[in-house]
Amino acid sequence: MSAFSREGPDATLDAIAKDAGVGIGTLYRRFPTREALIEAAYRNELARLCDAAPRLRESMLPDAALREWMDRFLDYMRTKRGMADALRVVIASGADPFAQSRARLLAAITELLDASAATGATREDVQPADVMASLSGISLAAGGRDQREQAERLLDLLMDGLRSRPDRARL
Repeated sequence: MSAFSREGPDATLDAIAKDAGVGIGTLYRRFPTREALIEAAYRNELARLCDAAPRLRESMLPDAALREWMDRFLDYMRTKRGMADALRVVIASGADPFAQSRARLLAAITELLDASAATGATREDVQPADVMASLSGISLAAGGRDQREQAERLLDLLMDGLRSRPDRARL
């Protein structure tokens, strides 16, 4: 994934194999085309992010797990942006690397929101799709490596908006 993020679709297979710690022959046996490799790299990043949700939930307080996952979402989006040209090549070949992305991301967000709401740390009326849209917006507005401090502040603002406020009347 890092080779595609650095070099785009023109990343050499030698560089990719080296990053993965495998020989070029192993790479060719596992991924018959460059497009298959790019798609697998993208899906691996998606799985890493989504699979982190239950582990974070089990090891942290629910609202802290949600906030940590949001940080990881921004990292995922930065990597995805770095792979944009490579992913366009995959899409042009007829594949759809994003087919399951939205559903997996929403499932992870739902799990974290539900756990946090169950403890009263966050509101119960929050829609996972709204959180995903907010995270995507933060990623677009402040997703660069040199904007991490601003992104952190924006994530904190988002978390403040998600927190339960029993004294606040619903409009």
